[in-house]
Amino acid sequence: MSKIIVEKPNQEKLLALGVSRWPTWSKEVSQFPWSFGTQEIAYILEGEVTVTPNGGEPVSFAAGDLVTFPAGMACTWNIKQALRKHYKLG
Repeated sequence: MSKIIVEKPNQEKLLALGVSRWPTWSKEVSQFPWSFGTQEIAYILEGEVTVTPNGGEPVSFAAGDLVTFPAGMACTWNIKQALRKHYKLG
């Protein structure tokens, strides 16, 4: 199983990826199961989250982080502060 990758991108990388053109998604404080059918890259605009892959270690991220989730990963999301993110699938 691949891991969740969290990085602090600079403005140049965000521009190169075209993050500002990606759709956005928001979610209130909550906890829920999720599985990724395809790879997702997300840029966190607001909030604080811990994602725990099934059988794996928790990974936390917050505003300003660029997060890559591998295809096929099943996990549990724990949104600690309301989340708003840009995302790109595939």
